Amino acid sequence: MPEPGQQDDVATRLAAVRAQIVAATAEVGRPSDAVTLIAVGKAQPETRIEAALVAGQRVFGENYVQEAQHRWPSRRERWPGLELHLIGALQSNKAAVAVALFDVIQTLDRPKLARSLAREMERHGRRPRLLVQVNTGEEPQKSGVIPTELGEFLGLCRDELKLEIAGLMAIPPEDEDVALHTALLAKLAARGGLAWLSIGMSGDYETAIRFGATHVRVGTAIFGARPRPQP
Repeated sequence: MPEPGQQDDVATRLAAVRAQIVAATAEVGRPSDAVTLIAVGKAQPETRIEAALVAGQRVFGENYVQEAQHRWPSRRERWPGLELHLIGALQSNKAAVAVALFDVIQTLDRPKLARSLAREMERHGRRPRLLVQVNTGEEPQKSGVIPTELGEFLGLCRDELKLEIAGLMAIPPEDEDVALHTALLAKLAARGGLAWLSIGMSGDYETAIRFGATHVRVGTAIFGARPRPQP
């Protein structure tokens, strides 16, 4: 269980983020429940995760399959209604674990991974919702399908592999306006008949919401800064 002071800190920050989501959606005439808040627990102490759970948060994002394996299976028994999103890169050889553990996989980004997920979904009889990661900034060091190749990739996923794609996800360049990338992602999603847009993080989620984000991935604004590794 979280310590009382830490629990209060996380609960206060979580309430503030939720209030800002309500304000941002109201500003553009969207209902607040049109946006899902994903609490990102990357490298956060377990006490802070517990504090968020106590405060009522049930949707969480994880960057690493291994960290999620240690963190969530036992908690599913204690906290009904948990929804887990994989928001970090997924290796094809970990597709089976991801299919068994996560409710949503947001980082589908290449044919080999799509084939692995299709195979493991068939084998496990479990079908997490899938988002295609789009490299909206076309940055060579980042994962994601570049926009001009998205239509072909969606065709592979849907027509050949029979995968149901719920939406698109993006991580814009740090030095660029998230509004431009959210607008592009929304245009691409509309073209593909997709409803979910996962974009926006602690520093820019309010702007992303104003431009159409349906899912925002917020870490430090809820949990505080990640502790520095011990030397």
